[in-house]
Amino acid sequence: MLSLRAMSADTSTNPLLVRNALPKFDAINPQHVGPAVASVLAAAEQRVAQLRQQQQVDFDWALQLEDVRQSISQVFSPIAHMSRVVSSSAMRDAYNDCLPKVTEFMTRLGQDPELLRGYEDLATQPTVAEDSTRAELVRHALRDLRLAGIGLPAAEQNEFRDIMQTLAKKEAAFEQNLMDATDAFSWHCERVEELEGLPESLIAAAAENAREQGTTGYHLKLDPPTYMAVMSHAATEKLREIFYAAWVTRASDQGPQAGQWDNTVLMEEILALRYRAARLLGFDNYAELSLATKMAQSSNAVLEFLEQLADRSHAIAQREFAELEQFAGRKLAAWDVAYYAEQMRQQTLGVDEEALRPYFPLEKVFSGLFRVAQNLFGIRFEQRTDVAGWHRDVRYYDLTDADGNAFGGMYLDLYARANKRGGAWMDECLIRQDIGGETIQPVAHLVCNFAAPSGSAPALLTHRDVVTLFHEFGHTLHHLLTEVDYPSLSGINGVPWDAVELPSQFFENFAWLPAVLSWLSEHYQTGESLPSTVLENLRASRNFHAGLQMVRQLELALFDFKLHADYDPAVGARIYAILEAVRASVGVVPAPAYNRFANSFGHVFGGGYAAGYYSYKWAEVLAADTFSAFEKAGPFDANTARRFREAILAKGGSRDILEGFVEFMGRAPALDALLSQQGMA
Repeated sequence: MLSLRAMSADTSTNPLLVRNALPKFDAINPQHVGPAVASVLAAAEQRVAQLRQQQQVDFDWALQLEDVRQSISQVFSPIAHMSRVVSSSAMRDAYNDCLPKVTEFMTRLGQDPELLRGYEDLATQPTVAEDSTRAELVRHALRDLRLAGIGLPAAEQNEFRDIMQTLAKKEAAFEQNLMDATDAFSWHCERVEELEGLPESLIAAAAENAREQGTTGYHLKLDPPTYMAVMSHAATEKLREIFYAAWVTRASDQGPQAGQWDNTVLMEEILALRYRAARLLGFDNYAELSLATKMAQSSNAVLEFLEQLADRSHAIAQREFAELEQFAGRKLAAWDVAYYAEQMRQQTLGVDEEALRPYFPLEKVFSGLFRVAQNLFGIRFEQRTDVAGWHRDVRYYDLTDADGNAFGGMYLDLYARANKRGGAWMDECLIRQDIGGETIQPVAHLVCNFAAPSGSAPALLTHRDVVTLFHEFGHTLHHLLTEVDYPSLSGINGVPWDAVELPSQFFENFAWLPAVLSWLSEHYQTGESLPSTVLENLRASRNFHAGLQMVRQLELALFDFKLHADYDPAVGARIYAILEAVRASVGVVPAPAYNRFANSFGHVFGGGYAAGYYSYKWAEVLAADTFSAFEKAGPFDANTARRFREAILAKGGSRDILEGFVEFMGRAPALDALLSQQGMA
């Protein structure tokens, strides 16, 4: 087995050309990108040419193609990752230059008739047909060839390749505009009274920011932790409105940076390109193309699912909003909702997220998180100090079994900073692979945007942050605990996109259990455990405004899906007309006319959730249902955890995820568990 501590025998001085080992993040510079991509693509071209000429194919032929794709991924993945977490103009330029080249090669690979012939031949061979995992790999390959335009005439294949390259560039540009717009905003004041209600840690950080800028007073940025704190805690309505307007107009024609980094034209172009690609492949619209790799069988099935949830939650959300306005004693604007909701939660449930921060120091949360994983699956995470990251705050952990043997790893990058994409995500660094007797162990990137340590205080999390960490850790376990040796089916690969959130949303549940909360919490100054009454109140707050939370997610999901399902090239995208129609149908909180939320909807325009944002709710049903089995047997019941690992986490895309669900639960999924969990049964 190849150790992660070992480096490739490749003697190249280009750190991106190290194969099957941890990337040398501290050595990678923008000037390495172009030569590395050119080198790996040239080698891949040569290998594919040899495979194309092979008259008799066997399963090793398919594995060699898997390895070709992984050779490219191992070069391109660190480049893409660094463009998101330590973005610079030079790294961006290098990434944007190589992105269309990689996209063009992969699209052309997907249109190769000789490869189609090989996979069709394999599908009939007994050594494949009688092995379910091999058969699934070939089935996925044939499907993906079709979705890459294998059946199109030459001219349309060329058009499809051009579309894929252009789409990749425009989606990357969308994300970069959003990052620039977020980083560019700042707000300054001289009097601390203007920051009334904000956490002391944020005020101290704002003062430090001002000193770093060479000014007096206080300087607030628009990073996610700051924005959330202002919206939830700023007593001054003017300050809340300033930050709300800045946030919902990023990269648009409105707000304090109107016209700068404006994504409007890009969004229109992206939607038009997706529609044209879908039509070339024979689909009516991009939503139908998106569903070709998902659990949901049709557009009607998705819309009926979302509308069913809306029917169950909309009236509840309206009642919750009316109660909130009654509590506030006035009509509420969009920038008031989070503030008064926090005030109401504190008064009615005795829960103040900011007051809980001292009880959730990062190191204590980690120890509890890892204890959950150990109790469930018998695994450990051991920190290493000899692995370099891309930033001084990055940590690395080995994943080990009960005997101390490493079989995976995880990078952690948890703090918000400039030149880093917002949000939280898990991404693949290395994918498990066993080809020709050489084993590559899986390694993950777990990235968040929490508030960094301030002054003498360590990093302190809100419970919302804790839930976010558990969510991304669920994705990480899905990637790391795979037992599939073929990269295209390993971990999250090959898993339908509307099921990929199952492990992440399942794992969130553990962050609410009383025993786990006691493992996660300890006052960083006094060592005091979370008081029992506070713990009970925190757990009771889980369903606070569950209806409002539900309809907000449904609003996003319906908007995304209709945007792609209803696209009409004769009239264009009608982005905000569709958004307004969806808001009129399921929305509850009023949005001002200048709101340009869609211009920062990175999941859909820059990420992988186009016509798939509904996946969060779809998978949430699966997650609540599976967790009900743990509630019945006991949250750390060894047999239940083993069955979940074997049926869901270990299988990756090597089998139908619904089959795994039915194997684990003994029945098809149902809405009841989710509605019960959220108090809406």
